[in-house]
Amino acid sequence: MLTLISRRLIQFPLILLAIYTITLFLAWKVPGSPLDKGEGRQPPPEVQEAMLRQYKLDSFWSFYWSYLESSTGVKYVRESLDGSAEAQAAASIAAGRPAPVRRVFDLGPSLTDADWRVNEIIGASLPVSMALGVASIIIALAIGIPAGVIGAMRPNSVADFSTLMLALVGISLPSFVIGTVLLMVFAVAIPIVPVGFYNPRLALLGAFTLSLPIGAYIARLTRLGMIDVLGADFIRTARAKGLSERRVILRHALKNAALPVVSYIGPATAAAMTGSFVVERVFNIAGMGQHFVSAVANKDLFLIIGVVMTYSTMLISLNLIVDILYRWIDPRIT
Repeated sequence: MLTLISRRLIQFPLILLAIYTITLFLAWKVPGSPLDKGEGRQPPPEVQEAMLRQYKLDSFWSFYWSYLESSTGVKYVRESLDGSAEAQAAASIAAGRPAPVRRVFDLGPSLTDADWRVNEIIGASLPVSMALGVASIIIALAIGIPAGVIGAMRPNSVADFSTLMLALVGISLPSFVIGTVLLMVFAVAIPIVPVGFYNPRLALLGAFTLSLPIGAYIARLTRLGMIDVLGADFIRTARAKGLSERRVILRHALKNAALPVVSYIGPATAAAMTGSFVVERVFNIAGMGQHFVSAVANKDLFLIIGVVMTYSTMLISLNLIVDILYRWIDPRIT
């Protein structure tokens, strides 16, 4: 177990570095300047050039190393050791300005929202997206696992075909279709959910929309895993000992059939907790998805990379947790 964790921890920064490099390269190749909004008041060309130099946006490699240094905490440590941080703070105070706020992992300023930094945007939007994702995962597990168990206990029955049909619908329909239909039903036909502003009932409806495709996959994986396990020798032995069917299903069969579900839950949880762009747009939920869409439209490199790296860190961390849970569920796995 310790070898597994150590190997994953060594791979962690290398994978993040590869993701950072690819993301920055693709975002850099997008046509247009991040300082040219195409509408509203435009700064003079000389001001734009000065801002490009200030933010290191005039050179790919200058920006690459500068952002990597500040976002990983290397710049914070270097300035703390050489005393430049204290000198900058003293100069600001002497000039009548407040001392700059220093962050260990500084993701830079937002080029879309001039008064916000990427750390502040992610800090404000990530809890909203995480709450939406956690709620959707809970709903998906509450729907998918019972549906899969019912289908496996009565294969080729009406209940089994019904769960398979619902799973197929949940997987096939896009999130924006499901969300739009739910809004038409619960906000127009049966006006029990107010629209136009963020509220808990609207967020719960968004979590339900996000949970349907995940719950459909969980139902299918649970059904297939349970069908394989219910035919195993140890299940027949447990029944021969006189154990109740409920105990056989919950204590023996479900635990061994949960490996595919656990494998899927890791990346699904990361995707759900970092928010769904479509669901957040449909239900007007102020999560990371809306900021990412705005960042891509405006070529806000700082915000694009900040959101992508936050998502990647969560995804890799949850995959590590999944690997550990694998060993806990089935110690035979090496």
